[in-house]
Amino acid sequence: MAMRAQSAGPFALGTFSAPDGEPFPGLLVEDRVLDLRSALDWAPSDLRAVVQRWEETLPLLHALADDDALGWRPLEGLRVHAPIEPRQIFQSGANYRQHVIDLEVAHRSPDDPRTVEEARKEIAAVMDRRAAEDLPYVFIGLPSAITGPYDDVLLPAWAEKPDWELELAAVIARPAYQVTVEEALEYVAGYTIANDLTDRATVFRRDMKAIGTDWLRSKNAPGFTPLGPWLVPAESIADTGDLRVTLKLNGETMQDESTEDMLFGVARLVSYASQTAQLLSGDLVLTGSPAGNGIHWGRLLRDGDVMEGSITGLGVQRTRCVAEGTA
Repeated sequence: MAMRAQSAGPFALGTFSAPDGEPFPGLLVEDRVLDLRSALDWAPSDLRAVVQRWEETLPLLHALADDDALGWRPLEGLRVHAPIEPRQIFQSGANYRQHVIDLEVAHRSPDDPRTVEEARKEIAAVMDRRAAEDLPYVFIGLPSAITGPYDDVLLPAWAEKPDWELELAAVIARPAYQVTVEEALEYVAGYTIANDLTDRATVFRRDMKAIGTDWLRSKNAPGFTPLGPWLVPAESIADTGDLRVTLKLNGETMQDESTEDMLFGVARLVSYASQTAQLLSGDLVLTGSPAGNGIHWGRLLRDGDVMEGSITGLGVQRTRCVAEGTA
């Protein structure tokens, strides 16, 4: 699928393939692509290999982007894959204030004595307390859930309430373990877009409420994380706290919120996750989804739906939903 870069900065990175060809890491400048396997002396096999040597490679990428004499090929005709294959995915939940308030209201029990206004006020107070106590909520996702930014998304037959969750995703450059908030952004190579699909019907265990959330079941079906289209270098994004996150469903805007509504920014989330786990090169840190999910609108995903997700400076992804058994 051909599409102009629509990204911030002089260039972006991605994973591409020609018809019947092997995927390759590419440098994207406007509507042309350079195969980094031949452009870089050490012939990286994929984009994660480029990210692993990010500090030394970034200046080379700038030089390549300015060289018109190289073997550039048109983006037209190339398939665009998920930009990177992470080994680990760290997902942030309940990180947008308005989103959490909306979910709390949507999941109210029928016998909840509170009015909508009272429920919103109470959960708003909880959000304020979480921010003050500095306690992000991070859990683990599976790389096998990732699919490309223009690929179809298969809705499993068991998923009763599939929902969208467009998110800003940070891509880790080098291993990070127990890093401070102040140094955390030094470990981020760049940013991309993730749509962290969720089956609302299986988020909470019905057999034993004390178990709590079941993220394996609700979020990790194959293809439930469309990723990309591009990896945009962090230096090209002036402020991750001032980006517009927009998702359209069949052309109708459903999510349209600023990352300013995040309780915890990228630096805080990367630092927090690194206090327990070692983040590896190419790993993703998802930052949560803003208000405007299907559960809020009372309109969940179904066969034939087309989602178009964009974040300021990171391009646009477009995916079509296909119900299992109809593909």
